[in-house]
Amino acid sequence: MEIIILDVRPLTKAAFAPFGEVIETEGAEMRLINGGTTERYHDLADVEVTGEGARVLVSIFRGQAFAPSVDITMLERHPLGSQAFMPLQNRPFLVVVAEDDGGKPGMPVAFLCKGNQGVNYARNAWHHPLISLEETSDFLVVDRGGEGNNLEEHFWRDKVFRVEEL
Repeated sequence: MEIIILDVRPLTKAAFAPFGEVIETEGAEMRLINGGTTERYHDLADVEVTGEGARVLVSIFRGQAFAPSVDITMLERHPLGSQAFMPLQNRPFLVVVAEDDGGKPGMPVAFLCKGNQGVNYARNAWHHPLISLEETSDFLVVDRGGEGNNLEEHFWRDKVFRVEEL
């Protein structure tokens, strides 16, 4: 089995753009609301749902913590909607994504998300399921509900992508 080491990059809007959007207040449009007592950081992600009976779901996922090294042997994607993750406890997490390569994921890319950053995976973007770091963590998740198969998985049989250091 071939083992390929992935370098972990800092999460930036430009670097993550091929896979979706970074959700963060930095650089976002801010509006004062509620008589000036609340800052609203407006329109941070393009939530996309498509298909029969599609609707937007808001959930909390509780992810068990991973510690390096983390082996990446599969990625998934959602053909009928985007999927957003925002940490609720200001803890970092790891994101692994890949561009599409003829219906399967290409070379994975790993990003370290700060605890005040989230991601919105674009519809059909290949990504690894939630990788919490440090300790069990809760995430606000916005994704698609409704009829239809909104999950496609790809498992590598002959290689492992490994994140050794953060």
